[in-house]
Amino acid sequence: MKRLFPSLIAGALLLVGTAWSQDAAIRKNLGERIPQLPQIDEISKSPMPGLFEIRVNGNEIYYTDAEANYLVQGNLIDTRQKRNLTEERIAKLSAIDFDALPFKDAFTIVRGNGKRKLAVFEDPNCGYCKRFEKDLQKVNNVTIYLFLYPILSKDSGEKSKNIWCAKDKARAWQDWMVRDVPPAATSCDSAAIARNVELGRKFKITGTPTLVFVDGSRVPGAVGADQVEKRLN
Repeated sequence: MKRLFPSLIAGALLLVGTAWSQDAAIRKNLGERIPQLPQIDEISKSPMPGLFEIRVNGNEIYYTDAEANYLVQGNLIDTRQKRNLTEERIAKLSAIDFDALPFKDAFTIVRGNGKRKLAVFEDPNCGYCKRFEKDLQKVNNVTIYLFLYPILSKDSGEKSKNIWCAKDKARAWQDWMVRDVPPAATSCDSAAIARNVELGRKFKITGTPTLVFVDGSRVPGAVGADQVEKRLN
């Protein structure tokens, strides 16, 4: 046992050294050969032997070999389990801590018992958002945290301010998005809207609507009520 212990330590050190040298070689070669590639955040082994995952810009994924002789941009598919491993990895990297969201900067729409929860980032001038909101009327027993996210135009900011400053925010929002009744002009402290825009940039929310579920997963785009129900359940 005394003889075995030093050999185990030596083996572990060798593995660490090999991993470090591979990491260094990949960074060096990619840096020299593809200088336009963003700074590498992390290098790790992929599920496929001999293939390494390169992560840049937080959640962008590339793949390469141990010496960075080849760079692959695309999806890694597990054909046995029929799983898109790249999509799963990006979803994990893009997850948002639901309970850490600043709900004070959102208003709520409660339907039924409100037990299920959903956060949504939307622009009042987004046509896809209007379509989504009309379909969302079919979803019951849910509390929706609506984060006004005006990123499409200057008028988006004005409409967001009028909705945020309305006496009944939820009513003003749905009047406009579902019934095409414009929000009345008004004013108040609307700093929450600017904070929402900064929050969205932090989470790289580039389009509306973007849905965030309690498990941290996010779904971009105007998904149907049936898909929302599936995620909520």
